[in-house]
Amino acid sequence: MTALSAIIRRDIRIALRVGGGALIGVLFFLTVVVLMPFAVGPDLAQLSRLGPAILWLGALLASLLTLDRLFMADHEDGSLDLITMSRTPLELACAAKALAHWLAAGLPLIVATPVLGLLLNLDMVATGAVALTLLAGTPALTFTGMIGAALAVTLHRGGLLMAVLVLPLSIPVLIFGVAASQAVIVGPMTFGAPFSILCALSLVSLVIGPFAAAASLRHGLD
Repeated sequence: MTALSAIIRRDIRIALRVGGGALIGVLFFLTVVVLMPFAVGPDLAQLSRLGPAILWLGALLASLLTLDRLFMADHEDGSLDLITMSRTPLELACAAKALAHWLAAGLPLIVATPVLGLLLNLDMVATGAVALTLLAGTPALTFTGMIGAALAVTLHRGGLLMAVLVLPLSIPVLIFGVAASQAVIVGPMTFGAPFSILCALSLVSLVIGPFAAAASLRHGLD
């Protein structure tokens, strides 16, 4: 537990100091949300209907934007070899790094959602629903994206490969996240059903992601 907590603290400090986590992700999220009203037009009703989809799409792209540094920085400075050879199980180390990435890059997106929801003409109930779905769904984006980041860490053009691998796996999370948010605004679907599936996707990715990422790292670093 001491080693895992040290990994989490180290990754969070690096992300905040370098600006590769919270700062870049939130700025990209803000850029997407600010530009969308200009593309959609001045229709406030339409903007309100599209608000959850815009927020979810921005969060998805902002999460993918910072995933490439999840293992790449450690691979470049040799820390990844030390983590692989340490007595701490690699699966737990991968889970700790994914948790640190979510705290540095995913949680600030959720915190920024209530403010950005005002730009999309969302009321407090709708904004709270979107923030709740992001809280439940963004861990799935991180733990699923961790698999692509592990595969791309030792390959040329890894960033392109990661996008090709991660985007199809992120589509179910996007679908059910937007569906749960839209249920609060327009119905007729209930909020509970898609939200429960969204939570299940996060739990499944929490179990599968670290094992798949650890297997990819062992194979790629051999």
